[in-house]
Amino acid sequence: MPQNDDLSCVELVELVTDYLEGVLPPDERSRFEAHLADCDGCVNYVDQMRTTIEVTGRLRADDLSPEVQGDLVSAFRTWHQNSPG
Repeated sequence: MPQNDDLSCVELVELVTDYLEGVLPPDERSRFEAHLADCDGCVNYVDQMRTTIEVTGRLRADDLSPEVQGDLVSAFRTWHQNSPG
């Protein structure tokens, strides 16, 4: 069966960590970057992931107010409950 070379947005999300860490095999990296060339939503997602990684390297729990901490925990729980799997 012929393989579709187009990468879906869902596949991109699954591969983003390996992409940002520079460990995707060259062929997968090419597919990933080809998708980014045509998908502004995924470009925004990858940019957000880069920013998150950069900020979390400097952010400590003490830097957040209790309200913000509660909001983040609530958002994560909602996301986790709604995620497939």
